[in-house]
Formats: sequence, structure tokens, C-alpha cells
Amino acid sequence: MSKKAAEHHNRAAEHYEHAAKHHREAAKLHTAGHHEKAAHHAMVAHGHARHAADHSADAAKGHAEEHGGK
Repeated sequence: MSKKAAEHHNRAAEHYEHAAKHHREAAKLHTAGHHEKAAHHAMVAHGHARHAADHSADAAKGHAEEHGGK
């Protein structure tokens, strides 16, 4: 695997881990009735998930290019 693809996989994993932490915090805050703070964490989690998806796509693209796919 190319170094660049590996970096994209690692960055995707990091963003998914951050998203999970923010989702857990949002759940805790929502349960406690802190809906605005929960919404903030949910939106931050969404941003991390979007970045992770982008890195995942870039990694897949790198694999396809490296192995003759589209």
C-alpha cells in the first residue's frame, strides 16, 4: 500500500474516533437535558465523520489508481 493511502486510512480512523467521542458526549448531555450543548457535540461529530469519509474515499481512490482500477 502506498504511504499516501496509509496516511488517508490513519486520518480517517482518527476522525472516526473523534466523531465517536463527540457522539458519546452528545448522548450524555442530551440525557442530562443540555440540548444545546448536545447539539453542538453532534454537529462536531458530524464534521469529523465527513472528514473521515473524505479520507476514506481518497484512500480507496489511491488503491484503485495503484492497482489499475478506476
